[in-house]
Amino acid sequence: MSMQWQKLLTAKRYGHEQDVAPELGRSHFHKDHDRIIFSSAFRRLGRKTQVHPLALNDHIHTRLTHSIEVGSIGRTLGIRVGELLADKLPGWASPHDLGMIVQSACLAHDIGNPPFGHAGEYAIRDWFKRPGGERLLESLSEEQRLDIQTFEGNAQGFRVVTTIENHLYNGGLRLTYSTLGTLIKYPWLSTNATDKGKFSCYLTELETMQKLASELGLISVGENQWCRHPLAYLMEAADDICYAILDLEDAMELKILSFERIKPILQKLCGDLDFDDSVFHSQASSRRKISALRGKAMENMVESAIGAFMQNYSLIMAGQYSGELLSDGDKNVAQGLADAKRIAREEVFPDTRKTELEVGAYSSLGVLLESFCEAVYEQHQQQSTRLSYRSEKILSLMGIHAPNAETPLYYSYMRVLDFISGMTDNYAAYLARQIGGISK
Repeated sequence: MSMQWQKLLTAKRYGHEQDVAPELGRSHFHKDHDRIIFSSAFRRLGRKTQVHPLALNDHIHTRLTHSIEVGSIGRTLGIRVGELLADKLPGWASPHDLGMIVQSACLAHDIGNPPFGHAGEYAIRDWFKRPGGERLLESLSEEQRLDIQTFEGNAQGFRVVTTIENHLYNGGLRLTYSTLGTLIKYPWLSTNATDKGKFSCYLTELETMQKLASELGLISVGENQWCRHPLAYLMEAADDICYAILDLEDAMELKILSFERIKPILQKLCGDLDFDDSVFHSQASSRRKISALRGKAMENMVESAIGAFMQNYSLIMAGQYSGELLSDGDKNVAQGLADAKRIAREEVFPDTRKTELEVGAYSSLGVLLESFCEAVYEQHQQQSTRLSYRSEKILSLMGIHAPNAETPLYYSYMRVLDFISGMTDNYAAYLARQIGGISK
């Protein structure tokens, strides 16, 4: 059994099933790109943490700048692979269509991440798992509790683009199935989450996931579990390329790492351990020196990812590939990537200022979750009784996201998570101070 490009590259849209002709100058996949970048959720990424919370240095990446850069790499990967597979694609599809699909998925790949980066994810998970928190979840099924207690930016992102943004509970951004499939790194539920808690679909979007898998012809590998869309591997590689290089660059900007510490890793990623540039021996700034390495490293990593994709093409199309393109490609790239991750883990993530801000993020999100979850719990418990004044006001802050008294408790909590995870770092910190009575 093998997946077919005729189905994988469908222009059909989720939530808008009738055929619509492409506009002059815009393909169906260009429309996906435009719908994502003009969405409010994408705009808010400009004030969300990538790695370093609330950084004062304007050169530090946010989720927005990271997503744009990943999209740029993803477009190149899609076009290059499309050129190599030209004779296997449907007659109407061009390599640039693949480039646009991958770029669009890359732009949306972090759109569901909460404020304060990965610290925000951990804070939400830990809050629901804390001692005494069982009371709020005791009426939920085991699967529902797992969704709530394993908040996942990937699954939230799938929910944002298919359920929340633009057409609320009516198709979301109404993207093509091709772009949605490429966006999904982990096409399964929380019950099948990886060891690191990775999954891309909550119970709330299961029906959407089932329809998507059917439309694209994704191969089933278990109950409510499917293989990835082949282009999802390119999106993942684009993300890894940017992470490997730009996380180190940010650490250098913040003076956590020196250029000399980073240089040998980037030389490995370049595929040239002896790569030397005249700028290294000049009075140029560290920022200028690292840019000389960045371009060459990215070019080499792109080549490595493409080579690994084509080498594993048959396995990918059969839904049997479970590796990562950059780890399975050029050995220098694989080693450089491993070194970059190790240094980030051992020397960047433990940085004192970063740690202080992440602990503060726990406090801010704890205040918000306590207030909003208690309010919806009270509303659910007292359906025929008037809510307390405070809970009424808390729920009014949610606007269109606010559940009503008849909304099942699981769905009410999901709406709370929609509201809180959609906040920027600044707004989450501000609202926590206001609600917590610590206003400045």
